[in-house]
Amino acid sequence: MLDELELLIKRYPALAPVRGDILAAYRLLEGCFAAGGKLLLCGNGGSAADSEHIAGELLKAFKLERKIPRTLDFAGADEQETAFFYENLQGGLPAISLAGHPAYATAWCNDADSELVFAQQVYALAQPGDCLLALSTSGNSKNVVHAVLTARAKGVSTIGLTGEGGGRLAALCDACICVPAHETFQVQEYHLPVYHTLCAMLEQRFFGKEALP
Repeated sequence: MLDELELLIKRYPALAPVRGDILAAYRLLEGCFAAGGKLLLCGNGGSAADSEHIAGELLKAFKLERKIPRTLDFAGADEQETAFFYENLQGGLPAISLAGHPAYATAWCNDADSELVFAQQVYALAQPGDCLLALSTSGNSKNVVHAVLTARAKGVSTIGLTGEGGGRLAALCDACICVPAHETFQVQEYHLPVYHTLCAMLEQRFFGKEALP
């Protein structure tokens, strides 16, 4: 698993100062999934798209094949259908992008306070043992900060993914990866390889040769 992290630093030497923060974030995610928890993600604009991207990498195969164990009872399925399920379903890690519910979001922002659009979902969906990954290039996006504060109140571990300095998220999150850039697009250019590395590390842990029973 650590090979993926070392490869990231080799490809992006500027990320070397945040190597420990990336590893801390990985440890929180590993502990969450190992205990049966789920990951919630939130962000605005490009970070909303990144939230969806991360969830997609975790819900299905990323770099490795993820065959499911042949222990499920597909009641009502015939032999051909059962074989189809076993051949095509993939192991996944539970991840939900809070930016992916437009009907809810538009209703909430019309009826209530838009600064709580993510916090409300955290309150409704999160349980102790879950994890929230909060993306904000400045680290100060109010709706993201409010989601983190709500997660902390719910006993949920929190990870920030920000630009240099980290804004409020740096002080609020259990782990915060503050990439070395200030311009929004440059921060987002660093975010992608960071979260791809986290996804690859998690996939190795739960679906690779290093997977534990």
